[in-house]
Amino acid sequence: MENIAVIASLSVLIMVSPFCSRILDVPVSVAEIALGSIAAFLGLLSSSNEIFSSISNVGFLYLMFLAGLEVNLREFAMLKKAEWQRIVLFFLIQYSAAAVIFFVFDLSPIYIAALPIVSVGMIMTMIHDFKEKRQWLSFALTLGIVGELLSICALTVLSGLTQLGGLNVSFLQTMFALLGVLLAAWLFFRLADVLFWWFPQIKKTIMPDVGTQDEDVRVSIAIFFVLIAAMLRFELELVLGAFMAGMFISNFFKYKTDLSAKLSSFGFGFLVPAFFIYVGSTLDLRLLGDAGILLAAVAIVCAMTLMRVTGSFLTFGKLFCAKERILIGLSESMPLTFLVAVASIGLHSKLIDQNGYSAFILASMIEAVFIIVLIRWLLRQKTEQAKI
Repeated sequence: MENIAVIASLSVLIMVSPFCSRILDVPVSVAEIALGSIAAFLGLLSSSNEIFSSISNVGFLYLMFLAGLEVNLREFAMLKKAEWQRIVLFFLIQYSAAAVIFFVFDLSPIYIAALPIVSVGMIMTMIHDFKEKRQWLSFALTLGIVGELLSICALTVLSGLTQLGGLNVSFLQTMFALLGVLLAAWLFFRLADVLFWWFPQIKKTIMPDVGTQDEDVRVSIAIFFVLIAAMLRFELELVLGAFMAGMFISNFFKYKTDLSAKLSSFGFGFLVPAFFIYVGSTLDLRLLGDAGILLAAVAIVCAMTLMRVTGSFLTFGKLFCAKERILIGLSESMPLTFLVAVASIGLHSKLIDQNGYSAFILASMIEAVFIIVLIRWLLRQKTEQAKI
């Protein structure tokens, strides 16, 4: 009976969230997070429900899969040396600032991994919501992709250190597995590029120009789950597999111009909203009444946002105007589930206590809700000034 109630509640929330988004004039992802929090507070949803949690996990991985679909490796190859230097400098600033905050305030080592962490999940929702192409947002996605790969590596290292008992043989095996998978992925992409160049008909056999049985969607979903299974086999972050699946499809099947729309409509129509509703359900609204946890959460949000906006100003001055640099910095300040993942690792390994964990969870919610609203407000101000 509980599962039936959860599925029914989730279905209703997914259906009404776009209407709430329009009424409140907020991004739909913000409405979904808010609805999830309220539903959990009223007892309609529980983040501990196994079915709800499983749907959410698939939704998050599918969101990362859609993020991979936005990656154009040829665009990465076309980035100038100066642009790469600026991107590297940006992340050096992030991790250096995190180390300074760790030493100055005598915090847990978890903060070195948590404060610079980046995820493109919320950037993907902005791309989906805004529709029209924006140069700063495209660059924010590129920057976020690099940051997400670094974050996946940081999560793998952190998880290995805490769950495998520090620097031991098991940890080294996990690190070699990560390097091996990354190297194998690079070789596979290179070999596939050569193979498809010599035998282009193979691609058309896998995904016909005009399919009658939705072969393109079936192949895409199969690749998605196969690469996730590979990550499970090597005990690596599943996000990496989902992300690589999207990259593979977007770079080798470009002629399927409608494929991205097909995959996105399914993802943003069900799986991704389910994920954001689940994220909202993990937030206990009663935490808002605890001054200590609330202040800690606000401090985390301020530190992460200030680090990214400052880094954006210091590194991208010749590429974007001041407002665009602020927007880029804000866009990188919503890691959401990656921040939750770091907090979970920290709590499990006793690097932080329950209050610290709650502060991280609350901080991830604050970032997801208020920063994206702030971005929308800044964009509206820019548009109104242009009209004047």
